[in-house]
Amino acid sequence: MTAARPARCLAAVLVVLLAATEAAAWPAPLLDRLVRDARRLVPASLHRLLAEREEPSFEQMRRVPPELGLLLARDLQSGRLKPPTLAALVAQAEAPAEMLRDGRVSEGLVRLGALAWLPAHLSDPVLAGGAEGFPSGVAREYYAFVESNLSKIPVVLEDGASLELASDELPAHWQALVDRSRAQAAVIRSEMYVRGRVVDHRSLDYRSPVFAVASLSYSRTVTAIAATWLALWREANGDLTRRPTTRPVVPPQLSPGVQP
Repeated sequence: MTAARPARCLAAVLVVLLAATEAAAWPAPLLDRLVRDARRLVPASLHRLLAEREEPSFEQMRRVPPELGLLLARDLQSGRLKPPTLAALVAQAEAPAEMLRDGRVSEGLVRLGALAWLPAHLSDPVLAGGAEGFPSGVAREYYAFVESNLSKIPVVLEDGASLELASDELPAHWQALVDRSRAQAAVIRSEMYVRGRVVDHRSLDYRSPVFAVASLSYSRTVTAIAATWLALWREANGDLTRRPTTRPVVPPQLSPGVQP
């Protein structure tokens, strides 16, 4: 009985970690919006093919393999995607590209669309909060803040070069997403948990540092989803013509003598 107790304790810890990962990820309405915005960054043919399979892709997206969710939960606590986790992620990513190359086009496109959950998880500052995590209620209020401010968040191309990645460059790109997300987690923690209390998202507006984090993380996620899709679509020799054009946004010039 004594020998079995550590095993039961470890199992309980793993269940808690997995539950935390599932609870503290982009809520379904936000994830759906992220996916639709990401489709705007891919070629017209891929946009259409993914949009036609949106419903089965969303359904499959919500069934992340538990063992993979557990690996991610562990690694996101430390901030480093370890080799077993990266190997599992690469296997997930290679599956749709292989299906497409083998002529299983519809099945491969559903799997490709569903793969959006992967870069979405890695780009989420809540999931990248580290071992310290967040007090209960902070994640809920943060996501509520993002959702209530979507109309004010401009979708920008966070990393244009990532849209040209080869599939073998994805693991390094995924780790970079975690690094950038982790750097923003402290802002959420400090701004949304003040004097021992969770801050109501309705008390914050676009002038809050939380808005800056929300805006950056939203655009990072949109770009990361599109980058992952494109790298695998490229590997499968998909049509890359009719790529959408982006519009540069240049900050207004300051008047002479005005400090930034």
